This record gives sequence, C-alpha cells and structure tokens, in this order.
Amino acid sequence: MIRIPCRGVLFDLDGVLADSMPAVFRVWTAWAVKHGFDADEVVHKAHGRPSITTVREYLPEGDAEKEDREIERSEIADVAGVKPLPGAVELLQSLPADRWAIVTSGTRPLATARIRAAGLPLTEHLVTSSDITRGKPDPEPYLKGAASLGLAASDCVVIEDAGAGVRSGKAAGARVIAVRTSHSDAELRVAGADWIVDNCASICLDRVTGLDPFFLVLKDA
Repeated sequence: MIRIPCRGVLFDLDGVLADSMPAVFRVWTAWAVKHGFDADEVVHKAHGRPSITTVREYLPEGDAEKEDREIERSEIADVAGVKPLPGAVELLQSLPADRWAIVTSGTRPLATARIRAAGLPLTEHLVTSSDITRGKPDPEPYLKGAASLGLAASDCVVIEDAGAGVRSGKAAGARVIAVRTSHSDAELRVAGADWIVDNCASICLDRVTGLDPFFLVLKDA
C-alpha cells in the first residue's frame, strides 16, 4: 500500500465522484449528430474540460455562447442514471469538511444538480467554470480549489479521471491520483498522473495519523 501525506484533497466531479457518463453521452451525442460530427469523438473530447471549449473547437465560426447555454440546459435537465461512483461517498464522509473541495469543469448550476442527483455530500468548497476564466488543463481551477481551503496546491492531492484535469492539477503544483473510470492508463500517464487506481474505493484515509498532515492510503496503485 502507498501512503500519501497531504493537507487537502481536491476532487473532480464527473468521472471521479459522480457517474454522469450516460447523461453526458446522451446530451453530447445529440449535439454531435445535430451538427454532423462523430459522436464518440465529441463525447471523449468534451469530458473533463469546459463545454464551451469543445463547442469552440468544433464550431469556430458559430455562436459558442448560445450553443453552450443549450448544452448546459440539456445537461441540467438530464440527470437520469446519475449516481455516486464506488467509494466516493465513503471517502468524502471520512474527510473533515474543511479539508476537501470539488473542482469541476461544469457550471455551478450543473455541478449542483449532479451532486444532488448522485446523493453526494454538499460542500461550500466548490469551484466551477462559473468561477474561473481559464479552464482545465490550465492550473487556475485547482489553484482556486486549494485557495478555497486556505492551502497551497502543493499541499493538496488532486483526484482526476481525465487528461485535461490531470494536467491542470500537475500545473498547479499538486500531486495527482488518477482513476481509470473514463480514460486509459496510457492517457493518464502521458498527462502526468503520479498514481493510477480503479476508483475512490481504492483510496482511504489513514485514521491512525493526525490531520496536519493526514495520509491517504492507496490500496491497489
């Protein structure tokens, strides 16, 4: 087992804490088909970064803001099948409330809808695309996530499932645990993940130690 000292944990939401992939697939597939793009490619590229980034990439001459608003409305309305991923609720509940944050590429309304749909604990430490100017893979999201806990990113561990998020965490100066829920090990390693595990069920808090720092234990890295 691997023990990782840290003072805070920064979680991505979709693909780490919440399984929203069926809803994501439905919404982005419909959008891709509408515009004549390859649906599987669009869904893969859209995961882990602000939706407007994907829209601008595929429709550089289009009205990106309008398209993005329509996608957000569709995603907020479609939470069928959204559920917590293995170990997510247990890991969050084991951590002190002031030592973890959620850092997501979705907007605040979308993040709130999915957190509630998945039955995850609510947190006041929530950084969304509504709170930043530069999304993942830029370091800004995770720098703000760490700051919301009053910590430096280097004192935190990021838990991510997408290459853009891994790069964001590493660029911010954090160590990154990647979970293999949406991307391949090869993609996660290229992005710079320090460790790769199956999901949050592979991570637990070492309750023997104190809280400053505390230790995360990886069971199958």
